[in-house]
Amino acid sequence: MTDSIAVKIKDLKKTFSNGWGKRSTIIKNLNLDIMENEIFGYLGANGAGKTTTFKLMLGLIIPDKGNIFFGGKPASDYKNRSFLGYLPETPYFYSYLTAGEALDFYASLFDMKKSLKKLRVEEMLRLVGLDHVKDLQLRKFSRGMLQRIGIAQAMINDPKLLILDEPMSGLDPMGRKDMRDIILKCRDQGKTIIFSSHIISDVELICDRASILSKGKLQQVIEMDDRQDNKNSTWEIICRGKVFDRSTIKKYGNIKHRATGNRHILSTVDKIAANLIMEEIKNQDLDLVSFGSRRKSIEDIYIKSVGVEGKKNG
Repeated sequence: MTDSIAVKIKDLKKTFSNGWGKRSTIIKNLNLDIMENEIFGYLGANGAGKTTTFKLMLGLIIPDKGNIFFGGKPASDYKNRSFLGYLPETPYFYSYLTAGEALDFYASLFDMKKSLKKLRVEEMLRLVGLDHVKDLQLRKFSRGMLQRIGIAQAMINDPKLLILDEPMSGLDPMGRKDMRDIILKCRDQGKTIIFSSHIISDVELICDRASILSKGKLQQVIEMDDRQDNKNSTWEIICRGKVFDRSTIKKYGNIKHRATGNRHILSTVDKIAANLIMEEIKNQDLDLVSFGSRRKSIEDIYIKSVGVEGKKNG
C-alpha cells in the first residue's frame, strides 16, 4: 500500500424521496480516503448505504452535496472514471453466451484492438480459473462461476481501481475463499480494491483497512494491523491438566474461565493478574499451552460501533 490517495470522498450527502413529499437521508456527510494499492473493506448491514456510495462514485446517481475525487481528479468527469472496474451485487449476463464470448463482448465496449482483446480475454479467464470452460454457456454456470465471470468483466479493461459490491454474497465457503484469492491477486498486480460486505470474516481476512457504515454515517475506519490496544487488551492463558483449582485466582478479580476436555482457557483484562495466574499454573503443575494478548476482532469493533441499530438491520 502506498501513501497516495486513490479515492477521496468529501462531505458527501445523498437523500431520496419516499414518494410522499418527504426525503430520507441515505448518506450523511461522508468523508473517506482510500489509498492506492490497498484492499479496503466497506462493512455495514443491509441498507447501511454501501451500494448508494458506490453508485455515487460511479456517477450512476448524483450527490446532493459533496465531492468525489479519483487520483485527485473530479469523479464527476466521466473521463476520470475510465480506469474503473465494477462488479454489482447482482450482475446480469447474457446467458446464451459462452464465458469467452461474454468477456469478448465486454472488452469490445472499450474499443480494444482485436489482438489485445483476445489477449485480455484469455488472461482474465486464467486469472479467475475459468479457462477450462471458456466454451460453456453462462446458463450452465453455478453462482460461484458467475461471480468469477463478474470479476473478469470488471477487470477486462485492466483498471487501476476495482469496486466490488458484495462479491462474496451467496457463495459457499470454498467459493468465498476463491473470491478472496482473486482479490488478493488483483492487489498483487498493483490495483486498489474496494469491496462491500456484511460478512465480517471476509473483511478481516484480506483487507488492509475497513470502514464501518451505519445508517449512511461513517462510524469508524479500522487499520487491520493496528487493532492491538494494550489499554483494553484481553490477556488469554491456555493450559492443560485434568483439574484447575479456580479458588486460587478469585483474589485477582474478574477472571473468566472455561474448560474443554483437559484444556483450561483463562482470560482477563489485567496484565498483572495474568502474570499471577501463570504462577498459579506452575504451582498446580499444569502444562502451559499459550499466553498472550488477544487482538480485538472486527466483530467486536463492529458491534460496539453500530450497537443496537446494527442488530436490527443485519
